[in-house]
Amino acid sequence: MKFLARSVGLLLVAAGFIGLVIDGTRSIVNHTISFVSISGAAGTLFPDGAAGFEGQVAARTYPWLWDPVVSQLLQLPASVTGFVVGVLLLWLGQKPLEPIGHFAGR
Repeated sequence: MKFLARSVGLLLVAAGFIGLVIDGTRSIVNHTISFVSISGAAGTLFPDGAAGFEGQVAARTYPWLWDPVVSQLLQLPASVTGFVVGVLLLWLGQKPLEPIGHFAGR
């Protein structure tokens, strides 16, 4: 399980870094700071995007939770969010440290 967390974490950190480079390039060209949101990235990756996800999930499960919480989370920058979640997964999947100063053989 820790291997899976480390692997996914490493992929998310790499994707977050690549996203930051792309967002930085777009910001330099447009002379303004711009980030791609999670819903914008979902619109690029999936044909229906966040609108299709909203129609299916929000209507069926918890519509009271969708509007104040999930819709705000989908507006976060995708690159920064991927980077932070990747670092969190790398931290959770790290190997335990060996204690210093203890006799291991006794």
